[in-house]
Amino acid sequence: MSTDFYREGEPVADAKAPAGPISERWEKRRFSGRLVNPANRRKLRVIVVGTGLAGASAAATLGELGYRVANYCFQDSSRRAHSIAAQGGINAAKNYRNDGDSVHRLFYDTVKGGDFRSRESNVHRLAEVSTEIIDQCVAQGVPFAREYGGLLDNRSFGGAQVSRTFYARGQTGQQLLLGAYQALQRQVAAGTVDLHTRHEMLELVIVEGKARGIVVRDLVTGEISTELADAVVLATGGYGNVYFLSTNAMGCNVTAGWRAHRKGAYFANPCYTQIHPTCIPQSGEHQSKLTLMSESLRNDGRVWVPKQKGDDRHPADIPEDERDYYLERRYPAFGNLVPRDIASRAAKVVCDEGHGVGPGGLGVYLDFAAAIERLGKKAVEAKYGNLFDMYERITGENPYERPMRIYPAVHYTMGGLWVDYDLSSNIPGLFVAGEANFSDHGANRLGASALMQGLSDGYFVLPNTISDYLADGPFDALDETHEDVVAARKAVDDRIGFFLNNDGDRTVDSFHRELGKIMWEYCGMERTDEGLRKAIGLIRGLKDEFYRRVKVTGKNEQLNQELEKAGRVADFLELGELMCIDALHRTESCGGHFRAESQTEDGEAKRDDEHFSYVAAWEFGEDAPVLHKEALEFEYVKPTQRSYK
Repeated sequence: MSTDFYREGEPVADAKAPAGPISERWEKRRFSGRLVNPANRRKLRVIVVGTGLAGASAAATLGELGYRVANYCFQDSSRRAHSIAAQGGINAAKNYRNDGDSVHRLFYDTVKGGDFRSRESNVHRLAEVSTEIIDQCVAQGVPFAREYGGLLDNRSFGGAQVSRTFYARGQTGQQLLLGAYQALQRQVAAGTVDLHTRHEMLELVIVEGKARGIVVRDLVTGEISTELADAVVLATGGYGNVYFLSTNAMGCNVTAGWRAHRKGAYFANPCYTQIHPTCIPQSGEHQSKLTLMSESLRNDGRVWVPKQKGDDRHPADIPEDERDYYLERRYPAFGNLVPRDIASRAAKVVCDEGHGVGPGGLGVYLDFAAAIERLGKKAVEAKYGNLFDMYERITGENPYERPMRIYPAVHYTMGGLWVDYDLSSNIPGLFVAGEANFSDHGANRLGASALMQGLSDGYFVLPNTISDYLADGPFDALDETHEDVVAARKAVDDRIGFFLNNDGDRTVDSFHRELGKIMWEYCGMERTDEGLRKAIGLIRGLKDEFYRRVKVTGKNEQLNQELEKAGRVADFLELGELMCIDALHRTESCGGHFRAESQTEDGEAKRDDEHFSYVAAWEFGEDAPVLHKEALEFEYVKPTQRSYK
């Protein structure tokens, strides 16, 4: 089958997922997988790219097990990975509150929250492992908030009616990353992990069909080098920066994953992008990123807009009966704690209707007046003080005295490289962990589940599954003279040479910003057939212009951030086109993918389970991408119209 934009190939299946009762599958897989004895582990080399929660925990655990690990990151310190920016918390089915939580309920909430577009086996494993994560982190000294009696505290998060989110004030990601960083540095000191900061992966080395290494650039000296190993693990985060403006750090990119995709790794569900409802609105064209306000604020903050269109009075002057607490009105069962995709679309609707506040009417209020009156200012400050301080530094407004203004923005990406139950891509020897893979969240990620997945993959899943592959090793020895290694290195040299010698007249950032506007306009919170087709044409034209007119100053043999950005934006241009093709082919609405042509009478997302209950795994093609479908089967959670009312 073919269309104007893609061809359809053979279906793909997850051959590693075990059968049987879902609560027994993970244990069954761990027992059936082959092991590597300790003496042989010392002969095996594994490359881990990324030092966020997934990468640092994977590298530390593999090092502790005795493998020889090379760990790479482009930051100047491994503890500056973007996981540090996560604020609100990490989910775990501990049921400390005795409010009805369980592994099965976390499994159910996650499958439902992802709009029934994730694998049941993967999600149940994530829910099982969640309880181990908390014990591991407490043992590492992560300073989770505690109740009066000393037990770990919990708070609520969107998409759940129980309190299962463990947190460290508004710095949970930072504290968890410091725990993983300590574990990693222990292995660095022990000599099992060789850590390389300020290095960026620019190519995947494949020999005889297996992933055997990477080509990296030293971002300080420009030196290009090749690292060879028996297996490669990518833990390089998401691709939200394709939109230019997002909550991601400016350095976040898709290059590692995209280089693997171009070498044959399937890219799954790229159109599934999470729009976070709680971000500080854009203040002008000068901005290069947006700032996230933790979803945890929706525990005590009430979201509202004036009932009167264009009402620009001070919020304190707007009486209660002239306010629309629209989330509480539309979703009484969950109120302000509806999942992110629901809250984001609801904010867009009220702003599109003219009820938005702030510059351009692109904002809604997040009001803590009732919480301060009920709990007292000190209690609110203890829970959210650092977030309030950050908001005031950025906006100049005091959220204790005036409601925050928030608006949706690009945040997390549920799509990523396709992996099986073992976290192996379709390229043997290439494993993918954390946000870089697609496996656990379906079409929408529930809040506080990113940190859970990253640590689950790194500490508990990958170390137990990669051994089944490595049991066949060590593989044939390689050196840099092998023709496939030489070809990979040459591809990097040629690409860098092109950018430095192109001598165009437009900056890299100008192309990135233009791409971001196209993506936000046509492949953002709402997508249409006409808009997506237009976007594909615009992106193709922009890509042609990029290769004709981009200008990269400086040279390779130095710190050259323009050169770094050029390679990343080139990959974003190709990814952006695939995202639009994926969104165009999926004519249903689900989770973070909202097609205007597919909605219920009251404006909610309308799925089409008959035709789209599958993972879209895309194979790179020079002429057109090839779609491989992985059918999704639901034995334990019956797909229904998702309702939070």
